[in-house]
Amino acid sequence: MAKYNGWGNAGGGNMQNLMRQAQRMQQEVQRVQEEVGNTDFETSVGGGAVKVVINGKKEFKSIEISPAAVDPDDIEMLQDLILSAVNEAVRTAEETMEKEVGKVTGGLGGMSGFGF
Repeated sequence: MAKYNGWGNAGGGNMQNLMRQAQRMQQEVQRVQEEVGNTDFETSVGGGAVKVVINGKKEFKSIEISPAAVDPDDIEMLQDLILSAVNEAVRTAEETMEKEVGKVTGGLGGMSGFGF
């Protein structure tokens, strides 16, 4: 005779299967996070005046500034270009991470314990 498990059904097989699926999903999410974390994202703004390379962990790898973008009389423009390139690179890395993790989780983002 099957035992009542307190979840409204008999037997614990379904719960065990669910837990195994959650563990596999978590492992897959970790794999994807590692893969995207090691991916470089390059963004350029101002017609190539400023180029930023960032990885999926949001660690900056390089910032290149074209000499033509350096105008001592207009430092604000250069600052704006750098900010724009940095923000775009971070956005691209975040969006890629969300998209790739979403493929694994089926859009169940924000679940605690999965680290995203």
